[in-house]
Amino acid sequence: MFSALVNSFKIPDLKRRLIITGALIAVYRVGCYVPTPGIDGVALAEFFNRIARTQGGTIFGIINMFSGGAMEKLTIFALGIMPYISSSIILQLLTAVIPALEKIAKEGKAGYEKINQFTRYGTVGLAIVQSYFIALWLENPARFEGLKIVLSPGWGFRIITVLTLTTGTIFIMWLGEQIQERGIGNGISLIISAGIISRIPTALHQLYVLISPFAISRRQIQPFTLLIMAVLLVGVVFSVIMITQGQRKIPVQYARRIVGRKIYGGQSTYIPLKVDTSGVIAIIFAQSIILFPATLASFIPNPAFQSLAQSLMRGQLLYTAVYALLIMFFCYFYTAIVFNPQDLSENMKKYGGFIPGIRPGAPTAEFLDHVMTRITLAGATFIAIIAIFPDFIMAWLKVPYLVASFFGGTGILIIVGVMLDTLKQIESHLLTHHYEGFIKGSHIKGRR
Repeated sequence: MFSALVNSFKIPDLKRRLIITGALIAVYRVGCYVPTPGIDGVALAEFFNRIARTQGGTIFGIINMFSGGAMEKLTIFALGIMPYISSSIILQLLTAVIPALEKIAKEGKAGYEKINQFTRYGTVGLAIVQSYFIALWLENPARFEGLKIVLSPGWGFRIITVLTLTTGTIFIMWLGEQIQERGIGNGISLIISAGIISRIPTALHQLYVLISPFAISRRQIQPFTLLIMAVLLVGVVFSVIMITQGQRKIPVQYARRIVGRKIYGGQSTYIPLKVDTSGVIAIIFAQSIILFPATLASFIPNPAFQSLAQSLMRGQLLYTAVYALLIMFFCYFYTAIVFNPQDLSENMKKYGGFIPGIRPGAPTAEFLDHVMTRITLAGATFIAIIAIFPDFIMAWLKVPYLVASFFGGTGILIIVGVMLDTLKQIESHLLTHHYEGFIKGSHIKGRR
């Protein structure tokens, strides 16, 4: 692995991409410490410390995790990348039901750029709405148990907050696109991962306080419990890697074709159908969908909306059920977008390919759809179980959510998935230049 890391910096193009990616992520992390004007940071930090001490947590604690701690400081990046993700979800749903948008999406690169432009407009709109309600929420001392967060409430503070947080979200969106274009890996996913990873030192400190190795009287977690948590962590990471890498290989045989004096085809290959096609996308989509209405409901002073907000707090049965169902839905939804069995069947038939025992054409499409539906069910169920696993850990081992989130759930899924995807891209660059990659045995034999 270390030799592969050294080789990564021997390839000029890969070295440049790695440096650009690291620099842009560093810019993002610096922005997470630039405060929004008009906020008492000490009072706001005290409020989030009180939230962290509760076992159930709140939706703002979850937003804080995804923003890399920017929410508890209310910095310029407090909204994070969630408005962009929500806008992407809305555009993808509209593309599936509106023929005009579907036609634009099929126009190739030009259509992709146009849809991406619509997504940017939607991001700005959602960021304005969310930042305005956050400003109203901050101005109400009753929600902060007597703490005064805003120094000078009024329209001046609201306008500044909306402009600051919206601009911060737009800048994060631009950083993600620059990583995607000039760096390596998925820019948006890397930014989310960087925010989650930045919480690891705080989680380790909380775990150290709970263990209290030098003060047994204050100890809240026994060493045996810590051992169980370590075993669970290894098991979850191993399981996530196995599911992420898992494939169902469909054999394909190509018939021989004689064109002039040359013979084409005749070889055997396979179609790799991934068990978890959506990767971290389903988790991110489900998280952003369940956060937005819950956050909106908590701002409205109405008993019914307040009850809804309480029901959608982490640890509640409704939250767990809706979250799991959303994950399974988006696993199928994303798979349906990226995998079209009809087009795949027609392309195979066009080039003389067929699945042994299955007739070409419609029967092949039905077979592929049937197989994909069944393996997606297994992958979606596993992802849903892993995503709600921290709730089980909190209830069983009596640890805060920040600690439990790193022993299963969204944090592990995103970190492992994004790291695997990034390593695969680095691997492809290394193999292209005939260097040994991170995976053992992946180098090209006979070449150095």
